[in-house]
Amino acid sequence: MAVVDVLNTQKEAVAEIDLDDAIFSVPVRGDILHQVVRMQMASRRSGTASVKNRSDVRGSTAKLFRQKGTGRARRGDVKAPLLRGGGVVFGPHPKSWGYKVPKKVRKTALKMALSTKLADESIVVLDQFGLEQPKTKTFAQIMGNLEAPSALIVTTEDDTNLDLASRNVPGVKVLRAEGLNVYDILKYEKLVLLASSVKAIEERFAS
Repeated sequence: MAVVDVLNTQKEAVAEIDLDDAIFSVPVRGDILHQVVRMQMASRRSGTASVKNRSDVRGSTAKLFRQKGTGRARRGDVKAPLLRGGGVVFGPHPKSWGYKVPKKVRKTALKMALSTKLADESIVVLDQFGLEQPKTKTFAQIMGNLEAPSALIVTTEDDTNLDLASRNVPGVKVLRAEGLNVYDILKYEKLVLLASSVKAIEERFAS
């Protein structure tokens, strides 16, 4: 097992923790990571683009003028797609862009993402933040001490002070262990794990 120092908010080692090789030291395949990230991004698309077809446009259904004898092109009602304000032909309608990849692939990709961070020495294990008040300045100082301007912070339970202190800091995201995902791990430069969240991640893969 890989042994990593557990740091305090001053970046001082206070303990050590073992990281399971079956989770944090697996061979990495870029194609699997790419496949899962694409799935996540597709699922985040809103799919709300919508147009009105000819039948949806409000207006008279009367023929604008007679078929023959005017010298003009034949014309139907005012809702025709060729007229301004008419319906749209083959336009978009609300839909879901999401799709699924096998559960085993998603779980493997998550292990690969964690392994990538460990291999790059981008995992920081923290004992606790211990914020007594939701002060952004205090939180920013802690992140400066950890040298993590871009970081995904993984916790095991809701911490109101941490959430409030970090929400205005750019490049930082706080996430519960059960919501850990491939895209967020790869997006941020550092992965900050609370010591308690390491056990929660291992239990997640054990289930």
